[in-house]
Amino acid sequence: MIIDGRFQPFSLQEKVVIVTGGGAGIGRVYCERLAEVGASVVAADIDFVSAQACAAAIEAVGGKGIAVNCDVADADSVKRMVEKCLERFGRVDGLVNNAALMSSLPRGDWHEISVSDWDRVMAVNTRGLFLCCREVWPHMKRQGGGKIVNISSNRVFDGTPNRLHYSTSKAAVIGFTRSLAREIGDDNICVNAIAPGFTASDSQIASSDEKYIRKMAAINDRKAIKRTQTPDDLVGAVLFLLSNASNYLSGQTINVDGGFVMH
Repeated sequence: MIIDGRFQPFSLQEKVVIVTGGGAGIGRVYCERLAEVGASVVAADIDFVSAQACAAAIEAVGGKGIAVNCDVADADSVKRMVEKCLERFGRVDGLVNNAALMSSLPRGDWHEISVSDWDRVMAVNTRGLFLCCREVWPHMKRQGGGKIVNISSNRVFDGTPNRLHYSTSKAAVIGFTRSLAREIGDDNICVNAIAPGFTASDSQIASSDEKYIRKMAAINDRKAIKRTQTPDDLVGAVLFLLSNASNYLSGQTINVDGGFVMH
């Protein structure tokens, strides 16, 4: 990107980015940091009150943001989300597929997962991904390109137990990312993923008992960077994948967990 006559490949100024699950937790941090570096942000969330609070916080400090009520598992809702983005900003340059069912899921043995819970997780975490990508694709293609960032999990590489439906859905994210990257590469659309480790977000802490939090803190000694991961630790990878600096990178999954898992 050329700004004031200078080549600035990492700049996100004038970019329009949709963040699903953007009302709270890690998603809100993505929204706020994107706005801070000059992007126009669509905070999309099934919790519209949270999305509105996020957008209001962005606007209050001079950023550009709107809130959209969106259930990513519903095709009509996703269509309306993209329409509202286009109505307000006229284009869509980036999509961060962050919305997922995770912190609300109980931890337990795989055989205790009900069929309805399994289907509910897949509807949000995999169908939602598909619907959002399908809806932004024609607009990105028409404008000459775009960036899609999918959120997986380092559980896929570590084999973390007790939420098998969630782990399976996040493994699907990686396969989805690779195949979609090949299908829409000719449209100048890059599709990549990040795989976070256990992240001390507000929602994660609220859904974890003290025993589990201590357990996660204990693995810090097994990391290359020996501390607890925070939402801001994920921001750099997401911003890079949305920027022009990553224009020749597609189909990849970047593991962001302090060097706990290496692949």
